[in-house]
Amino acid sequence: MSTEQALSAAVLRSDRFRLEREADWIRLEDIVTKMEKGKSRRLSDDDVLALPTLYRTLLSSLSIARENSLDAGLIDYLEGLALRSYFLVYGTQTNFRRWLGSFFGGGWSRAVRAIQLDIWIALSVMIAGAVIGYILVAGDSDWFYALVPGGLSEVRVPGASAEALRGTLFGTEDSDGLGVFAAFLFSNNAQVAILAFALGFAFAIPSILLLIHNMALLGAMLWVFAQRGLTVDFIGWLSIHGTTELFAILLAGAAGIHVGRSIAFPGARSHLKAASDAGKRAAVVMVGVVIMLICAGLLEGFARQLVNNTAGRFGVGGGMLLLWLLYFTGFGRERRRPGA
Repeated sequence: MSTEQALSAAVLRSDRFRLEREADWIRLEDIVTKMEKGKSRRLSDDDVLALPTLYRTLLSSLSIARENSLDAGLIDYLEGLALRSYFLVYGTQTNFRRWLGSFFGGGWSRAVRAIQLDIWIALSVMIAGAVIGYILVAGDSDWFYALVPGGLSEVRVPGASAEALRGTLFGTEDSDGLGVFAAFLFSNNAQVAILAFALGFAFAIPSILLLIHNMALLGAMLWVFAQRGLTVDFIGWLSIHGTTELFAILLAGAAGIHVGRSIAFPGARSHLKAASDAGKRAAVVMVGVVIMLICAGLLEGFARQLVNNTAGRFGVGGGMLLLWLLYFTGFGRERRRPGA
């Protein structure tokens, strides 16, 4: 057979191949185009059900075209259509509004519940840190100045009178100074939350140390007020934004510990796989942590100024804590059918 005859035979074979399957390609391309343009509602039920079948048929056609070295233009067309179809068949089809709904509708709470062991570890570490700070300052008041940055204590130091300390809590004296201290706490806690998560890859050791140091500062300050019988008033002042803020730190620390623990003890998985799975889960938690820190900042900036009594502060802080607990324990749980 001459070269010209071979080329003619190849063209005929390619044309025959196209004619036999072109109707399915055109139908698939029409479905894909509509979905890409956000017109999925215009598709019939038959088209939606046919999409996976048409996609597999296309892959078969592409394989045959490559194997028989058919027209290069035809192969390029099939490859492009296969790529577009792949993202619609297997890709995640969502928008920001839908993602936000799934995140608050259960995605965040499920991720938090998935790291509950690490949350208990982080909670134990934070309690231990506060106790350590309290005991250190109780044993030697000089520890207070080592734990609490200078310039932020002023009136709130060991030996201060009950009247002076009470004035900082209820705005009768030095309210601006306490506002500066509250702003410092928020800024410091936000940094601790981010670092506790980011440093979790180092087998969670830096995350644990950060949590201990941060809570030791709080324990030292608690001792100062406790010495003048103002423990309840101080906790009430802190609770307005503290229940949200400290909860956010708890979750961030737990996320970091989760990553570090997964790397240290991957189980049957490879270290890379364990780190990847834990990182995805922890990242969802951290998105929520950022939201919680924003809420804490708003509470610190507004609610703390508006509520000037201990009972009201406990009401706000306790209400926020209850809200978070109800969300994390109740939202996003799968409902089982009776008898399942």
